[in-house]
Amino acid sequence: MKNEIIFNLLKVHQRIENACIASGRNPADVQLLLATKTVPADQIKIAIEAGETLMGENKMQELRDKDAELKHLPLERHFIGHLQTNKVKDVLKYVNCIQSLDRLNLATELNKQLLNQNRKLDVFVQVNTSYEESKFGLAPENVLDFIKQIRSYETLHIKGLMTIGLLDVEKEKMIPSLRLLRTIRDEIYKEGIEGLQDLKLSMGMSQDLELAIAEGSNMVRIGTSIFGNRFLGKEIWNENIAE
Repeated sequence: MKNEIIFNLLKVHQRIENACIASGRNPADVQLLLATKTVPADQIKIAIEAGETLMGENKMQELRDKDAELKHLPLERHFIGHLQTNKVKDVLKYVNCIQSLDRLNLATELNKQLLNQNRKLDVFVQVNTSYEESKFGLAPENVLDFIKQIRSYETLHIKGLMTIGLLDVEKEKMIPSLRLLRTIRDEIYKEGIEGLQDLKLSMGMSQDLELAIAEGSNMVRIGTSIFGNRFLGKEIWNENIAE
């Protein structure tokens, strides 16, 4: 298992480098985040010991259950799944960043808990750029107003935007939902909002990382290509079953 994970990591990094070169980008501008839903802590440790520093979990229970084995490692942990407001306090015990901020009541609860803890937190605003009912996230047309609303929460550092692009067998159908996230970011830039001139784009998974990098992704969230397929028979994205 160790050799397989290390070999897969090398392949993924090569894919990232090749995609950056093909797009005229610097590979250093694209981070790899390990998508670790259902991945045991001992397998995650193999990747961390091989030099990875970012992981993302979808479920609070998995963050908690893996914490004892992972908390002493040089690791930045992100929450990348749908976050219920009643789980905020617990999730904050384990993460450095939340990539799935998608509604005002969640921002309000995060702000409340962070104020109590006298800390700040990096967040990505999640956008449903494919308009699919199986996915969470703000409608693209509501992102700018939402960001303006939560700017008053000084505990939240808006680091960027996150999306799960449309997954399809035809690449031409996948590109628009990825390109739209970059368009939204550029529209935010045009507003000239202080502190929001260096937003990162978190998009791209095992199936579409090359397309995402070509459209400007700064962080790809990869699970299957590293740890194997944990969702047999689930070929089409659904936020409740895949990374």
